[in-house]
Amino acid sequence: MRMSIVLIGYRGSGKTTIGRKLASRLWQDLIDTDQLIVTRAGKNIVHIFQEEGEAYFRQMEADVVQETLRLQDVVISLGGGAVLREDNREAIKASGHKVIYLRCHPQVLYQRLSADSGTGMMRPALTQYGGSMEEIQRMIDHREPMYRSVMTAELDVTNLSVDDAMVYIVRLL
Repeated sequence: MRMSIVLIGYRGSGKTTIGRKLASRLWQDLIDTDQLIVTRAGKNIVHIFQEEGEAYFRQMEADVVQETLRLQDVVISLGGGAVLREDNREAIKASGHKVIYLRCHPQVLYQRLSADSGTGMMRPALTQYGGSMEEIQRMIDHREPMYRSVMTAELDVTNLSVDDAMVYIVRLL
C-alpha cells in the first residue's frame, strides 16, 4: 500500500527537523507546507501575516494542504495551525496516510523556539502574548484536541533526540 507520513504538532515540536531525517531514511522527499507557502508567496510567514493577514495565510495553507495530501510516498510536515480548518482535518483523515502527532511539553517548546534564531522571521505571534509560555500553553490547549482527532499515532518528543524520534516513528509505521 502506498501512503505518505504526515507529521503534525505545535511549532517547535520537530516536524521539519525530524521529517527531514525520516524522509532521508525512507528514501522519500520531505514536503514542508510552511516552506512551500513561503516559496509561493515570495515572502516569509511573518510578512504574509503582516501584509496580507492571517486569513490569507490560512487560505494559502489550505490550498497547499489539500495539494500535498494527494501525494504518495513522501513525508509531509504540516504547519502547526493546519488543523484549525475543518476541511483540512477532513482531508487529513480521508488521505489514508499515517498521521503522527509530535507532542511536546510547552516548556520545552518555549526553550526550543526561544533558542531558534529563525523564529522571529518564520513564526508570527499568534496571540497578544507574543510567543510567551502563556501563548504556547493557550494554543496547545486549543489545538491538541484537533491534533488528536486526525492522528493515527502520537509520539511524545519532549525528551527525545531527533534520531530517537525518527527510530520510534519508523517503528510506528
